Amino acid sequence: MNLYEEAYKCLMESNISKKRIGVDRLYEHWQRKALNRDDFNLEKIEIPGRPEKPELIPPAQLKRRKLGSELGRATLIHAIAHIEFNAINLALDAVYRFRDMPDDYYADWLKVASEEAYHFSLLNERLENMGYHYGDFPAHNGLWEMVLKTGHDVMIRMALVPRVLEARGLDVTPGMMERLATAGDSETVDILKIILRDEIGHVAIGSYWFKYCCKLRDLNPEETFRNLLNEFMGGTLRGPFYMEGRLQAGFTQKEMDDLVAMMPT
Repeated sequence: MNLYEEAYKCLMESNISKKRIGVDRLYEHWQRKALNRDDFNLEKIEIPGRPEKPELIPPAQLKRRKLGSELGRATLIHAIAHIEFNAINLALDAVYRFRDMPDDYYADWLKVASEEAYHFSLLNERLENMGYHYGDFPAHNGLWEMVLKTGHDVMIRMALVPRVLEARGLDVTPGMMERLATAGDSETVDILKIILRDEIGHVAIGSYWFKYCCKLRDLNPEETFRNLLNEFMGGTLRGPFYMEGRLQAGFTQKEMDDLVAMMPT
């Protein structure tokens, strides 16, 4: 079987259950060395496979609810589940789109896809136990929009998706866990502990391959990352930052100092 063809099939699968099974099977096939990397048609994917719901709306239109109510907690869990579902597609696109990387790169991102699918399943089950379903609340499409902007360059993709958008999840998760614990929702906190642990690893994978690309191009990683933030993010990033988690995920202290300096005043 062809790695890129099978990754494409998973990427375009809209049925949630089939997508998760397909991702796990794809990772297993790779581990068994049952996939080749022969040439396969490369397409720009404007819309990856996803169910009809949730409705996608601009981020500013999403309602923010207090975590003191079950509806508020369900809304938050749904938002995280949507991020994890999108992260499956992000990882699959990283496999499908960039064809000139070492085998270890594909092993890493297939592992990420499998873990993101597991995270989604945990959150989806939690939602259903609360009487809700994925798709019950609107969501936004910001993660995939960045995938489209970075589809031309694996170095830029590694910089801006795992090291910016996914790293933002590292920053906000400890605070969410604290608020959910205060609200008495220990079940969701336990799920977020798993996700936080794994997401540090995912951002670390992005850091590794970003630095790998910089080395190939004889670029300084810290300077290059800062330049990309200026170009694509307007030179500002919201904080505060989860310093310990980001350092574990491959950020240098110099990069963290630069990020703090970029925080809006």
